[in-house]
Amino acid sequence: MKVLVSEEIWEFDLEAALGEISAQRKEQALKFKHELGQRLCVLAYQLLKQGLREAYGITENPIFEYNEHGKPFIAGHPEIFFNLSHCKEAVACVINDQPVGIDVESIREYKESLIRYTMNDNEIHEIESSDDPATTFIRLWTMKEATIKLMGVGISDGMKSVIDTDRYQYTTVEKPHYTYTVCMCV
Repeated sequence: MKVLVSEEIWEFDLEAALGEISAQRKEQALKFKHELGQRLCVLAYQLLKQGLREAYGITENPIFEYNEHGKPFIAGHPEIFFNLSHCKEAVACVINDQPVGIDVESIREYKESLIRYTMNDNEIHEIESSDDPATTFIRLWTMKEATIKLMGVGISDGMKSVIDTDRYQYTTVEKPHYTYTVCMCV
């Protein structure tokens, strides 16, 4: 498994980078109204390209196809699984030879209604009894999102029961302003 994370969202030449990516990804990036969204989209793709080059020796720009829920896969490479995520502080990419999911989220305040809708009773207790509830919430949220992204099914009403440590292995990294979690099958 290869995980790449970058906080260098503003440190690259966006115009030059747009010329180095696939036309498909460029079109996706330019759909973002604001420069931040464009930069996040391009940087995620650049991390994927870097990972594919380092792990598989693939140097051409990957072209995406999508499953019925919108999960991308690389055309012509069914043996390679990847997932991308970004927030305003970081961009993350994971590449593996089996299904994998990643989610990165900024540490921020949360709404009580969101906790009640997405967390089960044990998770709510863990958040409420934590010394740092916001970070605990984001850790659990990224675990759930990474799992959903691994499964490729999209967010549903079943968020409360998504985390399954018997079926999935979670690797969570907490940074001062963001947290990311990688999920893969056990």
